[in-house]
Amino acid sequence: MPKISVVIPVYNSEKSVAETLASVIAQTYRDLEIIIVDDGSTDKSIEICQRFKDERIKIVHQQNRGLAGARNTGIRHAQGEFIAFVDSDDLWLPEKLEKHLHHLQHSPQVGLSFSRSRFIDEQGTPLGIYQMPKLINITPGYLFCRNPISNGSSVVIRREVLDAIKFEANLYGEIEDFYFDDRFRQSEDIECWLRIALTTNWQIEGIPEALTLYRLNRSGLSANIFKQYESWEQVLIKTQAYQPEFIEKWGDKARAYQLRYLSRRATRERANAIAVDLINQSLRLHWQMLLEEPRRTFISIIAAYLLWLLPKSTYQWLEKVIMQITGSNQQKRIQKEQIS
Repeated sequence: MPKISVVIPVYNSEKSVAETLASVIAQTYRDLEIIIVDDGSTDKSIEICQRFKDERIKIVHQQNRGLAGARNTGIRHAQGEFIAFVDSDDLWLPEKLEKHLHHLQHSPQVGLSFSRSRFIDEQGTPLGIYQMPKLINITPGYLFCRNPISNGSSVVIRREVLDAIKFEANLYGEIEDFYFDDRFRQSEDIECWLRIALTTNWQIEGIPEALTLYRLNRSGLSANIFKQYESWEQVLIKTQAYQPEFIEKWGDKARAYQLRYLSRRATRERANAIAVDLINQSLRLHWQMLLEEPRRTFISIIAAYLLWLLPKSTYQWLEKVIMQITGSNQQKRIQKEQIS
């Protein structure tokens, strides 16, 4: 049976890491190695991990390099034919790795398999809504605009895909292999997935089950929204250096979709003026999204403006009702697609 290496970057996550690690240990697929990368934690995160007595666990320590740097260290230590990532505040359902392995073994052209995700809050309570991305026929242009993979904790990838995109650099005093780009402290996922799509022949596909529980943190302030956009722009600049024609074709459209996404984030964080400004910028760049994705675009517009116009209590009630309806519809769709 092939071995799967599970890489868990850990940085000051003492409140959630035990639950994350327990969800990995509980996987129905047992041939695992679990590589915990201590990315310079200063709290009790690693002490908590050390309480787990499982011979498959290995803890690697390093000075803080960020999420990309911790994942890269985990990959360098990994022995598995397949590599999975889970952030230390997210969770997996027990059958996750088994289902991804089945997908990859029966789809030899697929190099990266991802799942849908279910949102949970900071306490781990399900919010009743899901990430519902496109699962097949994912082109580089679609990936850049929409990033259907959504979060790194949903991914299982072939080792040979990572070997195909690795590069050498001296960022910390010696030459090392890199897979994710350590120079990105945000947007490192989309940069890596896009590099796979543009420079290899491997396909990226998703499976319909929501096998990842993705934690939404309300701690992100508006400043982080702007930092995320700046980091995303750096992805565009890096990609332009080796694929200028791709960026010329897709750059403005991708910017517009990214601004729409950040408008929704600002809405969740109750930053009403920022949400309205971002959705307006998005439409000025690429108004055609009203035709390409009318439902999502109109929902983004309406949410931003209602947050701006309505009293807080009214907006919260309306948001709760819409989330309940949306979640119910998403559950029905997932069940239908699993059956088919």
